[in-house]
Amino acid sequence: MNRSYYRIILFGLFFIIFSISFSQDRITGELFSTRSEVIAQNGMVATSHPLASQIGLDILKKGGNAIDAAIAANAALGLMEPTGNGIGGDLFAIVWSAKENKLYGLNASGRSPKSLTLQYFKENNYKTIPAYGPLPVSVPGCVDGWFALHEKFGNLNMNEILKPTIEYAENGFPMTELVAYYMNLSSKRFKDYPNFASTYMINGQTPKKGEIFKNPYLASTLKEIASKGRKGFYSGSIAKSIAKFIKNQGGFLSENDLKRHKSNWVEPVSTNYRGYDVWELPPNGQGIAALQILNIMEGFDIKSMGFGSAKYIHHFIEAKKIAFADRAKYYADMDFNEIPVSYLISKDYATKRRKEINSKKAANKVKSADIENGDTIYLTVADNQGNMISLIQSNYRGMGSGMVPPKLGFMLQDRGELFSLEEGHYNVYQPNKRPFHTIIPAFITKNNKPWVSFGLMGGSMQPQGHAQIVINLIDFDMNLQEAGDAPRIRHSSDLQPTGGKMLDGGKVFLESGFDYGSIRKLLKYGHKVGYDIGSFGGYQAIKFDHKNKVFYGASESRKDGNAAGY
Repeated sequence: MNRSYYRIILFGLFFIIFSISFSQDRITGELFSTRSEVIAQNGMVATSHPLASQIGLDILKKGGNAIDAAIAANAALGLMEPTGNGIGGDLFAIVWSAKENKLYGLNASGRSPKSLTLQYFKENNYKTIPAYGPLPVSVPGCVDGWFALHEKFGNLNMNEILKPTIEYAENGFPMTELVAYYMNLSSKRFKDYPNFASTYMINGQTPKKGEIFKNPYLASTLKEIASKGRKGFYSGSIAKSIAKFIKNQGGFLSENDLKRHKSNWVEPVSTNYRGYDVWELPPNGQGIAALQILNIMEGFDIKSMGFGSAKYIHHFIEAKKIAFADRAKYYADMDFNEIPVSYLISKDYATKRRKEINSKKAANKVKSADIENGDTIYLTVADNQGNMISLIQSNYRGMGSGMVPPKLGFMLQDRGELFSLEEGHYNVYQPNKRPFHTIIPAFITKNNKPWVSFGLMGGSMQPQGHAQIVINLIDFDMNLQEAGDAPRIRHSSDLQPTGGKMLDGGKVFLESGFDYGSIRKLLKYGHKVGYDIGSFGGYQAIKFDHKNKVFYGASESRKDGNAAGY
């Protein structure tokens, strides 16, 4: 027997062992489900950290609305889960306003420094923008996003909203297992960067599981923001400290870059999937990729294929390849480009591209549309007035850029890494431009009424995950918890908005729980199949049951969080 045969046998045994070991002995529901949904009448909060969920719930009980609670929970997550988010990063949100019976979209992502040019990268022989250091730092949009949300929808004052996080930052909280793991990984990269150790390490070590962690610097920063508003962050002493530090590190982010920053309210875009309207935000984010996948998949009888079947997985992967070819070419800041969003998410375009899928063979190469002319947190909150918010916030890769301004308590994002340096590319680097963004909130309505607010963190996994959640809920009739717990599919290739090509079909990563019979068929179709851990995202969701007037909440086991209601 040759080596490849033995590899296939071992690979199969590996999957079988993991699928057995991860199955649950439950009386009801799918075996892969880890728990039942949380059900409550008056409000619901779902985050990736239990203490953040409690803070959001406390805000609701004090008379705050869903937006107040979301800001409070996001602030807490910046303290408690700094590996995924913080006020040094960006924010996007979709809000259902019960009063207006309308969805709002907020793009609170920051722009590149005005004084940094494409020529600088060319003259210094950069082929790509570095992942760490001062050069990938763009304006952090999170705080302005908080105030944009609060000014339009907020009820409680910002002092009251930020108070719980300030108290936890001053007095400390016990570190969770998963965050402790990721902080330790980050420390291996950043421990010698300026101010990292003094902010995030205790006696030369990042906090271990159960160890009490404090961040007094962040407490002081949040106090300044609470008392002075957005000006407390984007001008004055905080802005001066950020700009001075970045300049000293050889970067370009300035006080003026921070001062001129402003979030934008945008119109969410949607496609109707089997009678349900699925909503995403337009680029510079990647949300419309989920809509493109769903449009293509709508033309197949997915339900009859069956969850986990090779036929379903194959068709999903091929649809993803098409959507991501367009993602690589077109998704960019719409202030700098004419992006054909309406065409890309149209049914006619999906019908055209669907014909390219071979039901028995994996495509090695996929073209983009021919048109003329990770680390993140996600949370969702619903209140007793009927308001709902889907919010996602991130520092991007590996905790961020490594740039920790002195005595402020947070790390700046490295989102600028996601610009292309290819002249003429839609996403090419330009001053004062928003980079391509991975973080995306999502929402589903039915008959113009809110149904599900949901999201899934995890870089390029996000639109793939969004589409899978929708399919799980609608085609496979899973409940809210099962839809998130179900094993996931992730396809990866070198074709990215920063450049690169897919010439070999990329690689399919399957989570534990898929049948090896399906994997063997995928191999016969020509897919390269692998196993990975920790790269399938983290999901939270809230569903509103209009008949019984109750909220359903879900939070999956891949993260430390929970859904909580009252």
